[in-house]
Order: sequence, then structure tokens, then C-alpha cells
Amino acid sequence: MSANIQNLEPKSLWKNFALLNAVPRASKKEKRVIEFAKNFGEKLGLETTVDDIGNVIIKKPASAGMENRTTIVMQSHLDMVHQKNTDTEFDFDTEGIKMLIEGDWVRADGTTLGADNGIGVATIMALLESTDIPHPPLEALFTIDEETGMTGALGLKGGYLNGKIMLNLDTEDDHELTIGCAGGIDVTADGTYDIDNLAAPQRAWKVILKGLAGGHSGMEIHLGKGNANKLMNRFLLEATKKLNIRIHSINGGGLRNAIPRESFSIVTVDKDNENELVKLVGKYLDIFQKEYQTTDPELTLQIEPSENIKTLIPISAHLNMLRSIYACPNGIYRMSPDIKDLVQTSNNVARVLVENGKYKVLCLTRSSVDSEKIDEVNSISSTFELIGANVSYSGAYPGWTPKPGAEIVKIMSNLYQEMFDGKADVNACHAGLECGILGTNYPEMEMISFGPNIRGAHSPDEKVQISSVQKFWKYLLETLKRIP
Repeated sequence: MSANIQNLEPKSLWKNFALLNAVPRASKKEKRVIEFAKNFGEKLGLETTVDDIGNVIIKKPASAGMENRTTIVMQSHLDMVHQKNTDTEFDFDTEGIKMLIEGDWVRADGTTLGADNGIGVATIMALLESTDIPHPPLEALFTIDEETGMTGALGLKGGYLNGKIMLNLDTEDDHELTIGCAGGIDVTADGTYDIDNLAAPQRAWKVILKGLAGGHSGMEIHLGKGNANKLMNRFLLEATKKLNIRIHSINGGGLRNAIPRESFSIVTVDKDNENELVKLVGKYLDIFQKEYQTTDPELTLQIEPSENIKTLIPISAHLNMLRSIYACPNGIYRMSPDIKDLVQTSNNVARVLVENGKYKVLCLTRSSVDSEKIDEVNSISSTFELIGANVSYSGAYPGWTPKPGAEIVKIMSNLYQEMFDGKADVNACHAGLECGILGTNYPEMEMISFGPNIRGAHSPDEKVQISSVQKFWKYLLETLKRIP
């Protein structure tokens, strides 16, 4: 499979993408990919540094005749989101990504692809090893742990970079030039509950919600995709009211930055109501499929017998948790009143885990307005504090304030018009990019983000468009020629 990938054009880029994807590189587990990037730079004989946090900086002198041009920082993150389908056997700790070509697209076999941000990394690698591409002095910045904490960007200190312009290669539409983004913060609600120990094991049922599309919780939050945690909670509350079910456990969602695709719950119900429970599952399957037929056409809700269980959640805690999750904001909180079609503030109820006397709800709140981000966080916190939960905050990072008058924005906007006979969409996005963070230690640096078409990022549906990568590559090479 990787051999076929390496035959795609531009070959230098795809070759490096295949090499990168052979290295396990899940967020928080980047030791091997850091070593991979470090060895890559050193083998080329280039100045290579690994900072205290794990970021890799590789510097390459200008090509002949471009020594007096402005030094360019080229930046992408080494880590990738690790998500897989339930029926896919794959170990992100030990296996490289298995890639497939389908028409004009490259995807993975049942897992995330890692095009976010592996295509950016591979692009920079291709430039670093090139001998015939004109370019100004280059400083490659490969950051770590972008997807789950912005750790690399937050930990990068001043003094490592001399560049005056930064090209961030982490945008996912080839017609967009991104010049601003939302900030974010992780919100966690957790607590404990007493356990009802049953005198005798009780027959249990497993409720299974899966097949949702999922996706990027920033870039795709406005698409109205189903959130598995919210939908499962909706069903469980109705089943509690109508059939007096009892809950043993809930396990839904995964990473904070991914719209949850699956949720599983183990419940009990009086024997007289078992058939009614099956009917209620069928009813809600029909409801969910009608509501989400456009965004989540593969959605399924089913029930199957489970192993007998010995414990249940007390009914008071059971109801409190369902009601609080029901009330918790999810999706768009506010659209921007200033920028058309831009989500200003949102929340993703990313993970729900209830079992063994403990519960935990993980959210990621995003906003381009810090005061409104705090307002959303307070709304979430109040919801869970009403049931006595402990609410904590972590991983906060700032947004990136647009500078539409920056010289690099003008250069690339004009070049796009010239090359592709149409205007680039110069905008801000609702995703979390590292530019705003990096700008705190390099405030004078001009920044812009762009990239090829990537769809379904942060889900096993992730794919990158081959023709778009070619367009992006040509655009980048011409941009480098025009750096003043």
C-alpha cells in the first residue's frame, strides 16, 4: 500500500508521508516520531535541535540566489488523532497507518489517516531534502501534542527561531487562507456515587449506539452531526421515565477534539418491560435516523443481552447524571456577528464514562472571544455543580487575532488569484491552530495557515485529496519564490 502511495505526485511529498505514517505517533506518545524527525534532519546534515518540551527545529540555508530573502518558518505538528472503528483491529502504539487509494483520495483502512497534520510535516520534509527547489532560508518547526493539549506550542520558548514569516500548513481547504482561529479550554466534570449491590446477579442489556460520522469538533461543529453522548443520554432518560430502567455503566466518545461517534450503556429493566425496551430502542432508532439521515446516514441503535451484573447506579445518582448531561450545552453556542458563517463559540461533550462508583464528563470549549469562552465554561460548570460534581479546567490556549493587512496575506492572496483565477477565501476558523500560541513568544512574526483538502479529520473517515495536494504543493513552491 505504501509503495502505491509513493508513486503519487509530488513523489517527494508522498514518499515522506508514507515514511511518517509508518511511525506510531499518537498524541502524548510522540517519543518515536520526535526521534524520527531528529534523525531526518541530522542525516541531511542540517542544524537540528530538540527543545526541552520535544519540539524539533531544523534549519536549512537558502538556495543559491535567495540568501537575502526573509527567513521563513514552516510549521506543522508531529502528532495525530488516534481513532478507529470498533470492528477494526489496530494498535496505534505499535502499528503504522495502513493507507489506501480510492480515486482522487487517500484514506486509511478503518482508522484516522493522519493527514492532519502529516501532509504538512511531509511537505516540509520534502523541502528540507530538496536540492532543486528555490527557497529562502527555512526554519522547520515540528511541534508535539497539538491535538490533545497544544503542549509543543505552549512550551516553545523565544530564541529558537529567527524567521519573520510563518507558514502553518494545517488548514484543510485548499481555497482558504486562514489568518485567525479560536482558543480553547478543556472542561472536566467528575464525581463519585454509591453503588447499589444486588443480592443476586441481574439480567442486563447492552444498548449500542454507533455508526455516527464524527469528525473535527471545531471545523465540523456547525454541520449538525449527531453527538453519540447526547443521543445515548436522550434515549436513556426516556427509557428511565417510561420503563424504569436502571443503569450499570455508560461508556461513550473518545478524544475531546472529536465529535463522538459511539456510545455504549449496560442497563437492567423489569422482566415485564423487556419487550417494551426492545420496542423503545426501535422507536428511537427510527427517530435518530430521520433526524440525522443527512449527516449520519450509517447511524444504528441496537440492544443485545449482556452478562448478568451485580451492581447498579442508585436511582437518584442515575437521574442526576442523565439530567445534567441532557442540560449541558453542546454544539454551537454563538455564531460570530462580525464574520459571516464563522462559529464564534461552541462546546463538544466529548466523553462520558460512568462505572464502578465514578463518573466523568470531558468537554472541549472553543471560542475566538475569551470572555464568551468563559461564559460557556460557566454554563457547563453550573450544570454539573448542581449535582455536586467537581469541575476542573486545563489545556487552555489563546485564539489567534487576524491581521488582514500583513504582507504575507497580501502576497498569497494575489498569488492565488493569479494562479487559480479566483479569489482565495481569507478567513478565520473555529479550529485550534498553534499560531496564536506561538505568537506570544514571537509577536512580530507574520503568520498564515493553508493546506490541501482534508475531509473527516479526527475520525476514521479522514481522507486527503490527491489533486488538491498537487495544487497546494505548486502554490507553496511559488509562494516561496515570492518571499521578499
